Amino acid sequence: MTATSPIPSGFHSVTPHLVVYDAVAALDFYKRAFGAVVTHRLTGPDGKIIYAAFTIGDSVIMLGEECRDYGVFSPTALGNTPVVIHLYVPNADDAFEKAILAGATIEMPVQEMFWGDRYGKVVDPFGHRWAIASVVRSLSPSEMQAAADAAMACEPKV
Repeated sequence: MTATSPIPSGFHSVTPHLVVYDAVAALDFYKRAFGAVVTHRLTGPDGKIIYAAFTIGDSVIMLGEECRDYGVFSPTALGNTPVVIHLYVPNADDAFEKAILAGATIEMPVQEMFWGDRYGKVVDPFGHRWAIASVVRSLSPSEMQAAADAAMACEPKV
């Protein structure tokens, strides 16, 4: 018997697993918006995708169809999600525009952030939130704290 690695080849220790309504359409969107490459796809007796895996860059994301009978709900079924998937790319502006053209909606336009990223947020057609970022300035921890302090000093007091 051959020893098996406890972590599948190509995966990292933490892997997002997205639940969507209409997994076929979601995979198509992720291909167009983020250049996803589907590596695995399993369907159930009804033809719906019960499991898929795809890569964006060097990261694997798992995907499955919502199944309300088993308590598995998508963000659209719940009305929102508190989770944001952070996607680092070579050019945040280009990647953001590609996601919008593929059907995402703007949550926050791309802008320079105090921590050194060019950063914006979109919501995909399936209710998942994505932060799209590129590092444009490398800051030390103390420089980042000073930038955060300055940014927060401008926040309105409630």
